[in-house]
Amino acid sequence: MTAQHATTAVRERCFVTTHWSVVLAARQGEPSQSRKALEELCRAYWDPLYSYVRRRGYSHEDAKDLTQEFFLRLSAPDFLASVSSDKGKFRSFLLASLNHFLANEWHRATAQKRGGHAHHFSLDAEMGEIRYVEEPASVEAPELYFDKRWALTILERALAALRREFSGSGKSAQFEALKPYLIDASSKPDYGHAAAQLQMKPDSVAVAVHRLRKRYRESVRAEVAETVQSPAELEGEMNYLLSVLSH
Repeated sequence: MTAQHATTAVRERCFVTTHWSVVLAARQGEPSQSRKALEELCRAYWDPLYSYVRRRGYSHEDAKDLTQEFFLRLSAPDFLASVSSDKGKFRSFLLASLNHFLANEWHRATAQKRGGHAHHFSLDAEMGEIRYVEEPASVEAPELYFDKRWALTILERALAALRREFSGSGKSAQFEALKPYLIDASSKPDYGHAAAQLQMKPDSVAVAVHRLRKRYRESVRAEVAETVQSPAELEGEMNYLLSVLSH
């Protein structure tokens, strides 16, 4: 096997276990396994979905209940029976599924909730509501707003993964001191404060920041890779999410 083929094989293996495979496994697995897999999806992506429902005009309470009920429906055999990996990006699949749910199911979901039979996932809907009301008012279409919240969730998850990485290496203080420079767009950032905090020379801090930014980009790519089917789609999704954030 050539070096190029070996690299391609490694990249392909990175896409074997993605959020798509979790959805498909949930369709085929035992109920308890499905619940566990989809609970993870809830924790990862509830905020963009909740925010989208709010942008569609639902109240905080209704949006919270509908988002919870939507994730419950994902685990139902009849809901997942038609799901396959050729449905497009995971982001697009979730939004299309949510729109279908809102159009056809929300009356029944509300009735079940009022009847006291609804199971609730542990979602921090109050924090989601705080984020929603604190954002500047805009006329963005709900779909674009969803994509922007999705992109922000990707960045938050990538940053959290990076924080865990540094913490595991005993470098939590370094991470917190350097984190502000991840988004510092100035051509000549002042590293003096971080240098004093970490007892390092400014030039050494500059090198550490360069490495941190590289790892952050890699972490973001890893998160995006979890939401597409193949390496061929990764660059397009990366470029799209960056463009959404720039608006």
